[in-house]
Amino acid sequence: MNPQKVQRDRLNNLEDLPNIGKAMATDLRILGMRTPQQLIGKDPNKLYEALCDRTGVRQDPCVIDVFISIVRFMDGGEALPWWSFTEERKRTYKKK
Repeated sequence: MNPQKVQRDRLNNLEDLPNIGKAMATDLRILGMRTPQQLIGKDPNKLYEALCDRTGVRQDPCVIDVFISIVRFMDGGEALPWWSFTEERKRTYKKK
């Protein structure tokens, strides 16, 4: 969903999260996520690695940005576009 349209009091489905459409919701379901609340406290990098492992495909690194955006949102942060987290992801992966 477009981050500007997200309503924190209406988070019933994965598609209600910022930056999550049908395809990303499917990816989250592959990881066992069924509700937005299951993302609270998760590690976005571990979610990414698990998705790559389960699909057998190295996912686009921008998926990490999306995972950061939704975990942060569910941990109480602002609903921001996924690309707001690109620099953070690049800094984090540069250190590894």
